[in-house]
Amino acid sequence: MKNIQNTELLRAAGLIGGEWTNADNGDSFAVDNPATGETIAHMPSMGVAETKRAIDAASAAWHPWRAKSGKERADYLLRWHALILQNSEDLARLMTLEQGKPLAESRGEVAYGASFVQWFAEEAKRNG
Repeated sequence: MKNIQNTELLRAAGLIGGEWTNADNGDSFAVDNPATGETIAHMPSMGVAETKRAIDAASAAWHPWRAKSGKERADYLLRWHALILQNSEDLARLMTLEQGKPLAESRGEVAYGASFVQWFAEEAKRNG
């Protein structure tokens, strides 16, 4: 993709239990740039079985996450926040490609979204 420095930010797969996966039946759907009609990616069209596995994986991950201290959780969230900021221009460009919105608006949304991650990191510190 032109103008995207970190092409690893766009994965044509779903993340379930820490592993990137396709739909069980192999189905996918096109994600098109509304400005040009160009296909950006084909994403897996996941259904009930994949959703159940994702829910089960999230449930299993809850217990180890819950056992971490508030500082440890905050550290993870702050690292995520830093990665969002580090890749903010590429994330904004991807949003613009997918949604057709102005790049300046996408940049604002990335920064706004990152601020929530930072806020929750600070809350994690206070909650033990």
